[in-house]
Amino acid sequence: MINRQVVLARRPEGRIDETTTSLVESPRPECGPDQALVKVAILSIDPTIRTWMNDAPGYLAPIGIGEVIRSAGSGVVVESSSESYQVGDVVTGVPGWQEWAIADAAHPYRVVPRGLGLDLKTVMNVLGATGATAYFGLLEVGRFKEGDVVVVSGAAGATGSVAGQIAKARGAARVVGVAGGAEKCAYVVGRLGYDECLDYREPGLSKRLHSACPEGVNLYFDNVGGPVTDAVLANLALRGRVVVCGAISQYNDAVRTGGLLNTSMLIVRRASMEGFLILDYASRIPEAQRELAAMLRRGEIAHDEFVVEGLENAPAALNMLFSGENFGKTLVVVDDTVTLD
Repeated sequence: MINRQVVLARRPEGRIDETTTSLVESPRPECGPDQALVKVAILSIDPTIRTWMNDAPGYLAPIGIGEVIRSAGSGVVVESSSESYQVGDVVTGVPGWQEWAIADAAHPYRVVPRGLGLDLKTVMNVLGATGATAYFGLLEVGRFKEGDVVVVSGAAGATGSVAGQIAKARGAARVVGVAGGAEKCAYVVGRLGYDECLDYREPGLSKRLHSACPEGVNLYFDNVGGPVTDAVLANLALRGRVVVCGAISQYNDAVRTGGLLNTSMLIVRRASMEGFLILDYASRIPEAQRELAAMLRRGEIAHDEFVVEGLENAPAALNMLFSGENFGKTLVVVDDTVTLD
């Protein structure tokens, strides 16, 4: 049997295009001792994938030319010689953009518990890395407190949509989203339950933030960086906290110019600004999953999955994150026969 794979053909400049990746075929991997063979079902499409394509230092090594594009995902175990995996287990891990993957000590997967009452797409969304990122970013890094005024950029995206809803459920005084376009802003308020959403494409964002948060922003969950972050910095409350989760506005920049202008507000407001990675909380992900699953059962988290069919369409799905076509979590379905039923 063959294993279709999407590999990095050349390093992109700006957004990826048809020359960035190649769809290739290789033999299906063999299941060796203490390994399991995983049939890939769904891929998680996340902005950080774009940063891994650059030949630049980061928290993980760059994807090499000719290597499979790194990506989180899920699948089902079809063969196993490992005590950690049973045939039929649905698992999540980092299979990459391919149809078959090996699970072993070097490439570990988590077995998804049965009986959650959730489908696999929901698990990949709210209970996946993006949901856990929202959970720990807001509660641990951001030190959320009941009564906080919270602003979330990228509010219609996978992480932002969950972060704002956790804040609402935990008793935020006000949750304001920032998103691109009237349609997304309407979605953030109407579907996700934010108190207000501001379109960053409209002029005067800093003044509009002041009107939305007249007493200042206690906690800013930053998914985009750039001018949006600068506008929020100008509106921080005393002892405000900025959680730096992502900088999607800059990931396609071949050369980064300029910088934030309002960092002096960190001094004036005695505020803090801290970045983090979900890898920092890898051992605690089950804790987040339990709480998020309970919130789902209580109806406290609305969620949507933007589904793209076909492994060959993974590069286009990644570009959609930057063009703003997606609502909620973007997933690529490689094999729709794998379910949690």
